[in-house]
Amino acid sequence: MASSPRTALPWVWLTLLLALSLQVMPLAEGWQIWRPDWLGLMLIYWCMSAPDRVGVFHGFVLGILLDLIEGAPLGQNALTLSLLAFLAALVYPRFRTYSLLQQSLLILVLLGLVQLVEQWLRTLFGPFSMHLAFLLPSLIGAVLWPWLTTMFQAMERRLAGTG
Repeated sequence: MASSPRTALPWVWLTLLLALSLQVMPLAEGWQIWRPDWLGLMLIYWCMSAPDRVGVFHGFVLGILLDLIEGAPLGQNALTLSLLAFLAALVYPRFRTYSLLQQSLLILVLLGLVQLVEQWLRTLFGPFSMHLAFLLPSLIGAVLWPWLTTMFQAMERRLAGTG
């Protein structure tokens, strides 16, 4: 995932806002735990694909927007998405040399760690729950990672070829 200078910032923001829309889209009761962390996946993708353009600031802004949309305590999602962007920037040099399977395992760890911090914050600010179902979005995100990465790389190549 080399950094591509042709990646336009409007394209980045469009995909991040689409991921934000998917993150807050209503689902039927009982299906919400199966929703992947779309915003986290997209933030990691852009932090790895264009690290010079996307970083902790984007995670913070998207987290504040998510806090406002969900009605969560202001700063809760901003903290977790900023942490995710920071961790993605921290592992960036090694991450791009890994195979898709190894990347998926690292995505599982990154998203799982952020979900753990988010669960801890929810425990501090709201109702307490003692089950590990909060890690399901991380697992689903890790399974979706190879597909998502391949699709976006193909779209970027196609846009770069026509532009």
